[in-house]
Amino acid sequence: MHKIPNLISVVRLLLVPLTVWLLISGAYGYAFTTFVVAGVSDGLDGYLARRFDWRSRLGSYLDPLADKALLVSVFVTLGFLKLIPAWLVIVVVSRDALIVGAVLLSRLMDHPVHVRPLMVSKVNTVAQIVLVVVVLGTAALGKPLDMPVDWGSIPVALLTALSGAAYLASWLRHMAEQPEGDNRP
Repeated sequence: MHKIPNLISVVRLLLVPLTVWLLISGAYGYAFTTFVVAGVSDGLDGYLARRFDWRSRLGSYLDPLADKALLVSVFVTLGFLKLIPAWLVIVVVSRDALIVGAVLLSRLMDHPVHVRPLMVSKVNTVAQIVLVVVVLGTAALGKPLDMPVDWGSIPVALLTALSGAAYLASWLRHMAEQPEGDNRP
């Protein structure tokens, strides 16, 4: 039973190419539905893992991977389709690339960092999801996107930048610490 949250995360990963394909095909209503299903599945796997103590090491990697794969893919696709501005896509993708790069670099330097979600990051993720839901829902209804995109892009960009800066500061503090047993200057 403890494998159920991992299975849900894998299903969420499989929803990524489907959602992108639906977007590219112009099936915004179906893309909206798959995105919402993926979002609900994220909440469900987290709830099950915590409620029944079905946490696993694999799940600790799968869950954020599925979340990032979905959000980054959808943001890139929405930018490609010109439904959201390219500058916003660059901000969102750059933050995630910064975090992944920092984690990889710290591992390569044999000083691994354990990334824990920060509150600003959680708020940022919610803002990104809300923007995607509003954009997809508005596009599915055939309504103009100007107002939702204008109103949503700035807060998402600011929260994304704040989250990236907070992770960068945390990573720099971690990297400045000398690992135990390391006597190098």
